[in-house]
Amino acid sequence: MEWLSTLSLALGSAWTSGINLYATVSMLGLLQKFAGIKLPGGLEALDNWWIIGVAGGLYIVEFVADKIPYVDSVWDVVHTFIRVPAGVIVAYAATSQLDPTITISAALLGGGLAFASHGTKAAARVTANLSPEPISNWTLSIVEDIIAFVGTFLAVFAPMLIAIFLGLFVIFFIWFLPKIVRRLLRMFRAVSAYLSGKGFDQAAR
Repeated sequence: MEWLSTLSLALGSAWTSGINLYATVSMLGLLQKFAGIKLPGGLEALDNWWIIGVAGGLYIVEFVADKIPYVDSVWDVVHTFIRVPAGVIVAYAATSQLDPTITISAALLGGGLAFASHGTKAAARVTANLSPEPISNWTLSIVEDIIAFVGTFLAVFAPMLIAIFLGLFVIFFIWFLPKIVRRLLRMFRAVSAYLSGKGFDQAAR
């Protein structure tokens, strides 16, 4: 059943990539370097100081951007085109040594999970930016970082546990999908208005 553990690791890492790609990549690289593990397939390449350094640097940039109201939503819009493809790549790389049927399926599922986690994160940020108290934005950002790091850790060391969690998350995502879609559309409208000099709040309502 080694293939099942690898698949769970692949999908778990793809899911956390949708929340914080740079935290996921740097965490995977550091775990392989210092925790005495060997990541499956192409993920083994993450054991490289250049990759870890670039991912860590971008994580710091995201850590700051994620704390600034409205800037975080602009960041999320841009990363819609980064996190989701990255989820596909991470899942594909992790399963690249398995049967091609599993690899392709993992890539498709990984992209879907990355989109789901990214969409949920972005929708929550729109709600936070429309909230009168700024503390909610900071709290969300810290919680998201913790989830990304812990999720990546579980994907490596407890793949069956992360598989159960992903199943529960998919149920949650399907249940709240209409609200998530509406808030994502509000986010894109608001960011477009914000970049054109109009008010974020008015455009997002």
